[in-house]
Order: sequence, then C-alpha cells, then structure tokens
Amino acid sequence: MKKFNSGIGVMMAGAIGMLMAATAFGQTSNPDMEDIPPWYIGLRGGYMRYEGDEATLNGGFGALRLGYDYSQLWSFEGGLDILPYLKRNDVYNYETGVPVPRPGLDGESCWAAGLSADALLHINVSDNRHFDPYLLGGLGVLYYSKEREFRQRADVTLRYGVGLAYHFNPEWAVLADIVGIMTVDKQEFDFMPSVGVNWKWGARVPAKYVVAGGALDTDGDGLTDQEELLLGTDPKNPDTDGDGLTDGEEVKVYKTDPLNPDTDYDALTDGDEVYKYKTLPLERDTDKGGVADGHEVIEDSTNPLDPSDDLLLFTLHIEFETDKAVIRSEYFNDLNKIGKVLVRDPKATARIEGHADKRKTSSVKHNMALSERRAQAVRNYLNENFGIVLERMTPVGYGFSRPLALNDPINGNEKNRRVEVYIRKGAELPDAVPVKPAAAKASPVTEKPVAPAPAVGAAPAAAPAQP
Repeated sequence: MKKFNSGIGVMMAGAIGMLMAATAFGQTSNPDMEDIPPWYIGLRGGYMRYEGDEATLNGGFGALRLGYDYSQLWSFEGGLDILPYLKRNDVYNYETGVPVPRPGLDGESCWAAGLSADALLHINVSDNRHFDPYLLGGLGVLYYSKEREFRQRADVTLRYGVGLAYHFNPEWAVLADIVGIMTVDKQEFDFMPSVGVNWKWGARVPAKYVVAGGALDTDGDGLTDQEELLLGTDPKNPDTDGDGLTDGEEVKVYKTDPLNPDTDYDALTDGDEVYKYKTLPLERDTDKGGVADGHEVIEDSTNPLDPSDDLLLFTLHIEFETDKAVIRSEYFNDLNKIGKVLVRDPKATARIEGHADKRKTSSVKHNMALSERRAQAVRNYLNENFGIVLERMTPVGYGFSRPLALNDPINGNEKNRRVEVYIRKGAELPDAVPVKPAAAKASPVTEKPVAPAPAVGAAPAAAPAQP
C-alpha cells in the first residue's frame, strides 16, 4: 500500500508541476476580471488518509481558506486545517529485524492543525465559465498535539492536487478536490480529499442570474418581459440602451434610466461609470469639484474622484440672436470676471466650449458650426478687451452632442444653450503673457462687432434662455 500511494503521489506531483511550469507565463492578468472583486473565503470539510504506517489513523478535518484571484488563470490561497480527533495507530519496529508492533503515539489520540499556501492553475479561462477545473501546488506545515514515534511534532509538507469548482454566479461556488501532501523528512504520501464552498465578498449577483419570480425573462436581464413592455425596454435585448448595464441592473440596482445610456448627462455611459471609472451614474460631478465626470476624463485628464484637480469652470448662459454669434452688452460683466482670472494668472489657459440645444428640425452640422462661432466670439472678446493672447484660448463647438438635460422636440431646452469656459491654472505655454490685443486668428465674427466692456462696477446680467 505504501508503494502504491507513493507512486500515485509522485506521478500526480510531477504532472502538476509540468503543467504549471508550462503555463507559468501564459497569462498574468486579464482585464475581464477587473470588475469582479478578487478576494474570497472558503470553507472545507474532508478526510485525511494516511499511508498506513504512521502514528495516527485516518480522520476527518475542517478547513478555512482565504483566496485571491490574481487573474482568470491564477489564484492564490492561504489555508488553516484542523484535524480535531486522530486515533493512535500501531507502527512496526524494523530495527531488530523482526517487525514488532508498538504504539506510534504518546496517548490514545491527538489533534493536529496546519497552515498552507497554495497556487491554483485554472484550466478553463473562458469569459463565461461555470465549471472550473484546476491544478494545485504549494507548501504547508502540520503540527500534532502529541509526540509520535520516529517523528517530530511538526511535518513540513509539499502539496499538490486537482479540483473542480462550479460557479453558480460571481459570488458563490461549490468545489471538490483531492490534495496530496508529501512530508519532506520522511517522504510519506498522504491524501486529503475534501468538498467545500467559496464566497466572494463584495461581488454582486448580476441581474441575469436573478430568477424573476418564475415569470418569463426572455433576455435574462432580471426583468420579466411584462416589466420590460411597461418600461419601454426591449425584452429580447438585455441592454436596450447599450450602455454596458443590463436593463435589470439599471432598474433594480443602480436606479438609472434603461433607455438613456448617460442618465446624468456627464458624457460617460452608465456602464463606464460603474465599471471603468467607479463614478456615480446618477451624479454628474461625482467628486463635487465643479466639473462633470466626463469632462474630467475626456478633456482634462483629471481624476473624477478627486475634487482637488478639477479645473475652474465658468458656465455662461448667453442669449444670442437666432443664428448669430454676437455677444450682447448685458453679458459683458460675466465675461469680465473670466478675463480678470486669466490676467491674474499669465500662464493659465482656457478651453471655451459652445453648446446648443436640439429641436426636431435641428441640423447637426449647422449647430456644430454655430456653437463653435459662439465660442470664438467669447475668445475674441477676451483677446480684444483683456489682451489675452489667442494661443491661450481654445474654442470648441459641440452643437447639441453634450446636453445637460433632456431636450424637448419642439422647444429644445434652455439649460443646454450655453458656453462653458474651463481654466487650467498655470499651464506652461511659450507665449502665456498678456499682450496688446492681436488680430483674431479664429474664424471672424461676421455680424456686428463686439461692444466695448462696461464699467467694472456694472451689475451682473441674468442668464435668459438661448434660442
């Protein structure tokens, strides 16, 4: 029996070692795992099977595991094993040449406890896996509460094994494995088959796994077909608005709009906010720093979770005449405030963004051009009245592509008709010093010229709707 156990153990350890070495550099991390928390806790119950000539007989054990999913290919586990009751076994003394049985344990029974550190190599690395076979290898130490014949109190062991897990969902899994342990000093080969359960804390169960009260859920998004019809979502498409969140997740988990890919109108999809940037899909400015999450990510390269790096934002609701880009004098006071900020910081730069609202007959091309001309009008005003060189200011037109709120198909929405000025403090530019007004390098404002600035003490203007 000892030769059989030893042979099986050597073959298993060798095969596992070769497989793990062959794939050691195959994959170190996988972006598909980024949105699933990596840590998990496992409970095990099993049976310790000794070779037969050791000081203790076979017995049951319980175990606790703490694991970390490094990637879809690799996981690492630390473990605590408890063998609460091991009966004494008789061992043979071969020193005299006559095999004489003698007690192998100092007492009728003992308990044992062990620590282990293992690496798990997963065989199935597909993105959508339920069955998860794996190989295991590691080190351990097993301490016995009483003295044993021919042995120390603690055994240092090499660990190897195979297992199979079944993932019900990203949070829960059941598993069974067979782990072999070889004692380093005596080369004893023992086995510890076990079954158990893993729980991944912090993981949410996606709506596609939730049973919708037994009712029909054709697309598996966690909403019944009847609920989808009432909401106006597509019962055959789990993500109607294509934002990366299922309709069920939007309605039941995040309370976002399953028909609007950008519920808070910050230029980031709801799915990107939840999974990629960790921002709040219902908060346009998650860090409350004054700039929308999307602008921080797309334009500014700042952290939408850190308010300290937000740019200085001025939002101007300027009423322009229809199809015109001429700034009326009542808005000069607001523009003067921006000019003073740029004069005080000679190395600051400004990004001037024009926006429009959308109506049923609105033209994309026309509104893009019109919103850019209005941004250029603000740029020219600051150049002509405060000597801010044109190179420090970048005019951009977005038309109606970045709304603040939902547009009415007939009247549009005055909140979306605006000019936004983003000031980056102390930007390093070669010509960032106020000079006398220069000739405008942007597209000229062809309507009537901009009126001169009013006195500094003039009252600020209101912000009426822009046509």
